[in-house]
Amino acid sequence: MVQIRTASSDDVALLATLNDIVHDLHKRHRPDLFVDPREPDAVEAFFRSQIADPSVTVLLADGTEGKALGYALARVKNRPGSALMHSDVIVSVDQIAVVPDAARGGVGTALLEAVREVGRAAGCRRLVTDVWYFNESAREFYQAAGFRPMNMLLDQQL
Repeated sequence: MVQIRTASSDDVALLATLNDIVHDLHKRHRPDLFVDPREPDAVEAFFRSQIADPSVTVLLADGTEGKALGYALARVKNRPGSALMHSDVIVSVDQIAVVPDAARGGVGTALLEAVREVGRAAGCRRLVTDVWYFNESAREFYQAAGFRPMNMLLDQQL
């Protein structure tokens, strides 16, 4: 059984370790963007700052005996309206990771539902995320969860 809880500053070392799951994939495919080696103190400081940010909620998925199975970092964003677009309040999944042994076991789905609840509580209308083109398993996960493509970010070296 998976229990979802809000992370605290006591969890930053654990979050830094869990972040390795996705960071390793990202740096393997985009070494021009993702640092290697990472400084553990800097990664912990990053998570500490995110936990302190009132617009961010960091969630941890705990399994039996309190073993960490994954995490999600969600951010509520207020977008002011303009002459071209309506104002909007959205919740975004900025990061999500599930330990490989727990993949396809409902952990990601439980984290995503907890993010939806964060968004609903904050009055958000939509849940958004972005996925790297090379991360096929993440694209499949989000599509199975009902997400659909919204826009495409393109990249070119100069």
